Amino acid sequence: MSALRAITLCTTACRLFVYSNRHSADDDPDHVTSFFAIVALSFVLGIRHATDPDHVIAVTTIVARQRTTTAATAIGAAWGVGHTLTILLVGGGIILFGWVIPSRLALSMELSVGLMLIVLGMMNLAHRHEPRPGGHEHAADGTPEGWLDRHFGTFAAYQLVRPFVVGVVHGLAGSAAVALLVMTTIRNPVWALLYLVVFGVGTILGMMCMTAMIALPFAHTSRRFAGLNSRLRVATGVLSVAFGIFVAYQVGFTNGLFTGHP
Repeated sequence: MSALRAITLCTTACRLFVYSNRHSADDDPDHVTSFFAIVALSFVLGIRHATDPDHVIAVTTIVARQRTTTAATAIGAAWGVGHTLTILLVGGGIILFGWVIPSRLALSMELSVGLMLIVLGMMNLAHRHEPRPGGHEHAADGTPEGWLDRHFGTFAAYQLVRPFVVGVVHGLAGSAAVALLVMTTIRNPVWALLYLVVFGVGTILGMMCMTAMIALPFAHTSRRFAGLNSRLRVATGVLSVAFGIFVAYQVGFTNGLFTGHP
């Protein structure tokens, strides 16, 4: 699903870029103006791409446990870096080396997004309560996530691993479609890669802003309304599981991954 949205977002920018290449000379000031306009547009589209529902829902399940907007912003940055690196690696391979991604593999990567949303939601539901001061701190160890959080939660790098991996999965799901579109409309591979880079930077900054805003209600309720905070976490878990099932159904049956007609 995210790949289809990415195609829609990129189409306008790519067509404008092709138009400027066909109708402007290299030394024409209007060509320079068009180039910077396309760079700016790809940046804005990258920001917009960060707001796709599956992206926002996935990071919300992680941000729901944060108590500060600073930590949430770091999570958004980690997601964006993972997403952008994957787009550049896979997209660069397609643009520069002519990699071909079979449709069934592309759909399988889309399916992984749905499965990931289900897992993230289940993790939130299983680990929705924080240990209270003076309570039983080992209660949260009943899940693998709780054990990992207890032993590695103080390390900053550990807190960023999950959003980075989530970003990588999202990047895998959309990189092939974006790269193929850019490659077919922007013939110059250097400009095509530049588009992906600027698009990725916009996605990183867009997700940083999104996670900072998402964290506000969780940070506020974690300090004053523990019960409400717990309910908000349950809501994010349920939403993630439901949307993950929807994505899996769309990819598996509507788009034909499970029916043999992808």
